[in-house]
Amino acid sequence: MSQYQAPLSDIGFLLKNVFNFDAHAQRCGAESDTDIALAIAEEAGKFARDRIDTISRGGDTQGARWHDSQVTTAPGFKDAYAAFCEGGWAGLRFPEEFGGQGLSPVIATLVDEMWQAASLSFGLCPMLTNGAVEALLTAGSDALKETYLNKLVSGEWTGTMNLTEPGAGSDLAAVQTKAVPQADGSYRVFGQKIFITYGEHDYTDNIIHLVLARTPDAPKGVKGISLFVVPKFVVEADGTLGARNDARCASIEHKLGIHGSPTAVMLFGERDGAVGYLVGEENRGLEYMFIMMNEARFSVGLQGLSVSDRAYQHALEYARERVQGRAVGEDGSQGKAIIRHPDVRRLLLSMKSRNDAMRALAMYVAMQKELAHAVAAGPQAMAEAQSRMELLIPVLKGWFTETAQGVTSDALQVFGGAGFIEETGAAQYFRDARILTIYEGTTAIQANDLVGRKTVRDGGKAAFALLDEIEQDVRALAALDDASAQALSVRLGEACVALRGVVGWLLETNAGNPRAVYAAAVPYLDLWGTVCGGWMHALRVRGAKLRVDLL
Repeated sequence: MSQYQAPLSDIGFLLKNVFNFDAHAQRCGAESDTDIALAIAEEAGKFARDRIDTISRGGDTQGARWHDSQVTTAPGFKDAYAAFCEGGWAGLRFPEEFGGQGLSPVIATLVDEMWQAASLSFGLCPMLTNGAVEALLTAGSDALKETYLNKLVSGEWTGTMNLTEPGAGSDLAAVQTKAVPQADGSYRVFGQKIFITYGEHDYTDNIIHLVLARTPDAPKGVKGISLFVVPKFVVEADGTLGARNDARCASIEHKLGIHGSPTAVMLFGERDGAVGYLVGEENRGLEYMFIMMNEARFSVGLQGLSVSDRAYQHALEYARERVQGRAVGEDGSQGKAIIRHPDVRRLLLSMKSRNDAMRALAMYVAMQKELAHAVAAGPQAMAEAQSRMELLIPVLKGWFTETAQGVTSDALQVFGGAGFIEETGAAQYFRDARILTIYEGTTAIQANDLVGRKTVRDGGKAAFALLDEIEQDVRALAALDDASAQALSVRLGEACVALRGVVGWLLETNAGNPRAVYAAAVPYLDLWGTVCGGWMHALRVRGAKLRVDLL
């Protein structure tokens, strides 16, 4: 198999020529700059290549193993995780007061792409831990923060997200897990959770489960769900580990892909009840869990880019090395690398084009995440950034992961018959990518969110505001003295007009025929992704043109 190479050249181009990261950091009052970002990205790329990519194949072929409630991860995974934490990669984005490095979400996004590209299975564990940290930072009490955050931020402990039950998948109103209050302020948790990523493993001494459950007198439906911290081992007052909690892994799933990631069935309260601690207030658990879920949805979208880029790199190397037939339109006899064949080039260029659009959009959304919390930027800029981010999160999650299905399929197609053989490794990316449109909310759930919460609820205000921004860039592109840029501006402008019309149709139709609106939700999301992808290419063209003009 090919060796993973971090896209450092493209990252540098985006930071310097497309988004002006230095100006962004200054606006946010952050200490980061392009030089720092590129230095960190370079080191992260080396780690991803040398420590994570090298274990990816074994993770797929050997996978995690379960025995007697314990899980042994695939060869090399535990050592790679220890090195990951030793290198300080676990706490990159989090506040220094809890042991993190306090770096920009943009920088965190750059390196997260690399972890996931090198191995989706490996990258899932820190991804879920990051979500747990975000939830506790936002909603946790001082006592919970003091007990858990430093260890989670350092990676010494890991975190999980426990929502799904056998009878409660997308419909969280059906959650049946119970949490019974105790005299000491803790709770006893009873129930079963399924599809829990890294619910059990051998990386760390403790695993911190964030669990959705109902208290005895809770209202029915989603308004009666609370969130609890349930550690694998109870943590004593002095921070040491105490008794094993009444929580265990009953089994792990046998899956189509991501074999290196243990997906656990978790049982809570088989005896006296698992000790749990309330996060925030009772009956607000779904609100808090959405903090974790939004972080996870952004990260899963990023996984779509990551696996697409890794599949593209693998296919590109094969196309350069595989000699087969005479290329159309070229002189000579047999013996040309298949990259010379027009359709193979079409596949590769299409893959790269989609990857480039996704990487730029991921960086743009990461910048909005940072700006939304940047007091130095002022309340109006913060509110506008929050609005853009909330609108684009379902687009990023849904469109990136659907795009990954096509890119990984095209990568396998470049291999031809060899791609259908497991030994070449092309099939791994195809299989691994398939879960991305399902977990952390299916594409339809993302699309429903985009329609209901992000478009209809505010009367299209956020959608029209973003279209205004895109059309402003269309006009700037049209003003360039470049025929290709002008041609792109025409097509992108037409796409914006079409999308405006669709937003208007949604708003007009929803009151009288909501079923028609939601039947169109996934195509609506796809249209947003396509327009935003074209927008990102427009920004790339403008950045390239301006860079050339400066030479």
